Amino acid sequence: MSRETAPENLMPLEAIAELEALAKEIAKHDLSYHQKDDPEISDSDYDALKKRNSDIEALFPDYIRDDSPSKRVGAAVATGFSKVTHALPMLSLGNVFSEDDYREFVDGVRRFLKELHDDPAVPLEMVAEPKIDGLSISLRYEKGIFVQGATRGDGATGEDVTTNVRTMKDFPETLPDDVPDVLEVRGEVYMSGSDFLALNAAQEKAGQKIFANPRNAAAGSLRQLDSSITAKRPLSFFAYALGEVSAPIAETHWGILEKLKSWGFPTNDETTLCADTESVLAFYDRLNTGRAGLDYDIDGIVYKVNRLDYQARLGFVSRAPRWAIAHKFPAEKATTVINAIDIQVGRTGALTPVARLAPVTVGGVVVSNATLHNEDEIVRKDVRIGDTVVIQRAGDVIPQVVEVVADKRPATSEPYFFPETCPECGSHAVREEGEVVRRCTGGLVCPAQAVERLKHFVSRNAFDIEGMGGKHVEGFISDGLISSPADIFRLAAHADAISKKEGWGGKSVENLIASIEERRTISLDRFIYALGVPQVGQATARLLARQYGSLDAWRSAMRDAKIHGSEAFGDLTNIDGIGPSVAEDLIEFFNEEHNRVVVADLEAQLTIKDFITPDTGSSPIAGKTMVFTGSLETMSRGEAKARAESLGAKVAGSVSKKTDYVVIGADAGSKARRAGELGVTCLSEQEWLELAEG
Repeated sequence: MSRETAPENLMPLEAIAELEALAKEIAKHDLSYHQKDDPEISDSDYDALKKRNSDIEALFPDYIRDDSPSKRVGAAVATGFSKVTHALPMLSLGNVFSEDDYREFVDGVRRFLKELHDDPAVPLEMVAEPKIDGLSISLRYEKGIFVQGATRGDGATGEDVTTNVRTMKDFPETLPDDVPDVLEVRGEVYMSGSDFLALNAAQEKAGQKIFANPRNAAAGSLRQLDSSITAKRPLSFFAYALGEVSAPIAETHWGILEKLKSWGFPTNDETTLCADTESVLAFYDRLNTGRAGLDYDIDGIVYKVNRLDYQARLGFVSRAPRWAIAHKFPAEKATTVINAIDIQVGRTGALTPVARLAPVTVGGVVVSNATLHNEDEIVRKDVRIGDTVVIQRAGDVIPQVVEVVADKRPATSEPYFFPETCPECGSHAVREEGEVVRRCTGGLVCPAQAVERLKHFVSRNAFDIEGMGGKHVEGFISDGLISSPADIFRLAAHADAISKKEGWGGKSVENLIASIEERRTISLDRFIYALGVPQVGQATARLLARQYGSLDAWRSAMRDAKIHGSEAFGDLTNIDGIGPSVAEDLIEFFNEEHNRVVVADLEAQLTIKDFITPDTGSSPIAGKTMVFTGSLETMSRGEAKARAESLGAKVAGSVSKKTDYVVIGADAGSKARRAGELGVTCLSEQEWLELAEG
């Protein structure tokens, strides 16, 4: 198809083909310009390619590609950085979106810390910090000298951007003599609003392309392979926390910030120490009202428990701290029209309705799809094709339909009826009693489930294979290169065939194969999560890995657990946090012969590391199974369980002959009686504390 054809005259298949060709061509020029500093075409010719791509996408929004040039800002994602394993994980935060949500978070903290729960008058100070819309980074100092800068990456492993960080002016390269030998400072790299406008003005004056927003400009600038480009970009930095540190520097988070400021690190002037919930919410209201006047973008407030001893006791749940939360600003809304309602089939067979919208900009992002959640939501809101609706998006939340604008409904409108068969394979779609989700019964014969399971397998929190996104998975399946997870680790044999595919080249294939090879060794908890067992998220996968220790032990236990009433079934349901429903899904997974074959095939390709129990020194409860029952005096049961787990113990929900200790508090009931019947060692709260303290 000639590019002389006006975009509005293109047929759908022609538009798809040209968007693919444009993505490949523009990516090649981005590489020449940003990484090789050797452009092959003039700026005007480059801009013409970008404009045609944008024009076609505007007319065919459903065909916008994952690798679209319109989704890239600044340099292409660099693949030349070495990896850095964080000494302490750089975890994410949970979110709240309302005052009630925040109060619930505070109540949870107080319930966990018994002295706060028992006496509401005991203060719970919070440090409130603007949530900067930038790029998280870790700066490591040894004996006061800056030695390494690393991005957050996936939380466990980031990219080494030390050379680029050295070009920034907002942080000290050397520190005073009173700093600890090892000091890891964490913070946010961002671009101020005034610097962003000045940069874009300079870019425009020079005839170069301008950036879409400060956040992407900052992230793209910091991740340049050529540090001389980073040096020309006006990047700023706010310090907000510590990572690894060889000696404590304060007793409170506020004290840490004060100390960092005295050592020359920039901290945010808006950060405030709040004495109580009312002052926290007043700070939120003030900053939400005045954020337009700030010279940097923020998308909410981060609250952190001030006392570090409280933080240590609260610990973490899954991949987020119990002692901090992000309070996002209200969702931005817009009005548009529903052109169609499609049904997407997930990896567990769940049918999810998605509204296809007339494209509309919400919060600076063009939205053309929004979730409708499930069939009950469609009925409750009476959503119909052709309706004018209000949509919203908040932070990273998927856009959703809020309400129908009833007075704009077409006269010919008809109610939407949810399908009872799978749109992908035609199998019956059933809705079990008590569930809101309708599921395809096609299982492994359903192509959508197979595709989604493989997408999940390579996703960030599973195997995290760089360079293998959803579109690549679909393409490899379509070409017959993969059909099961283990096939991914045999893709090297198809390198030549892949390099001949549109959008691929020798270097990109080489990078993909290298990324796959890096993932041949994986932890047991990530492996379990990657399998995509229904109801088994990251936290549950870690519980299973901790309980069983190795793949062989876990697999054997799941097979034995299929007999209800068996010891193995009791052990499974006895894990604190795993109930009968999750247990049934695990058992059903291993009852399926195909799944057993998949696991065995993967085992032959991989090194699956046994679960590593945290170093608990000489803890007398490491490896022991404990049960807590009754009310404790000195701490909540939640804190007691977390303390036991931190010392290497396994916490169970009920007593069995495999239980080592039962800690009995006031008003203990059947669990105490059961422990007596089985001869399990019972401990008073004081005895438990003495045991825990070693």
